[in-house]
Amino acid sequence: VQLVESGGGLVQPGGSLRLSCAASGFTFSSYIMSWYRQAPGKEREFVATISSNGAETNYADSVKGRFTISRDAARNTVYLQMNSLKPEDTAVYYCNAYRQLLLRKNDYWGQGTLVTVSS
Repeated sequence: VQLVESGGGLVQPGGSLRLSCAASGFTFSSYIMSWYRQAPGKEREFVATISSNGAETNYADSVKGRFTISRDAARNTVYLQMNSLKPEDTAVYYCNAYRQLLLRKNDYWGQGTLVTVSS
């Protein structure tokens, strides 16, 4: 199982970035996909999630209206479009894949990609 994030980098406040997470080794279409982030000195926090079929999304209040999560079943990839970035969005962003079937849970994480918002 692999989740490989990419697209992080340095961006000025007000700018945009698109993160990608390429999944392999599991049935992508069966998993809820999410993005989390961890800022320096803080705990990891939820950012956004998308249902297995892509029909439902949910966002943290801090990013609602600025970030958009999407998924491409043909490419086994989930995206996070981040607009109007703020310095407080600076963090390592992690991709997560989750599925629960009856009592069995599968929970996978990527290695993270760093986003720095600074002038």
